[in-house]
Amino acid sequence: MSQDNSPPRTFKGLLRWATTPPQAWGVYLLAIILVWLVSFYAGTLKPKKTPETSPPTVMAPKS
Repeated sequence: MSQDNSPPRTFKGLLRWATTPPQAWGVYLLAIILVWLVSFYAGTLKPKKTPETSPPTVMAPKS
């Protein structure tokens, strides 16, 4: 059984790995796809209709 003496992975180490050139392209592409998916999902949601938010009825002027 081998001993692994490497330090535990930290967020700083992950950030350093993600910003190196080969991985940075993949992380950037993944972020763009994630933003597109979230905005697409938000655009497909329908707002809830409540009676209080309906516009008032239009009345014809009386002469």
